[in-house]
Amino acid sequence: MVHARRDNARLLARVRRMQGQVEALERLLREQRDCNDVLQQIAAVRGAATGLMADVLEEHLQEHLNNQSASSQQRSEDLKELAHIVKRYLK
Repeated sequence: MVHARRDNARLLARVRRMQGQVEALERLLREQRDCNDVLQQIAAVRGAATGLMADVLEEHLQEHLNNQSASSQQRSEDLKELAHIVKRYLK
């Protein structure tokens, strides 16, 4: 189910920052920089992705699973789909 993001501009700004972090990681690797610098940048990218996931996940939970007008079957299907996505993310 698609729904409007409450703060889409903020999410897009986070994605742009993540793009900058990934580009910085690419530069570090291309320049064969110190492993500590590379690891630090990987941690930053992962942290940014985790933060974005948390924001979108919270909104999704509020929008879909807290929807009292949806049938219990629909909420069950939404929960199953969400569990699949979270499992893939945690791999």
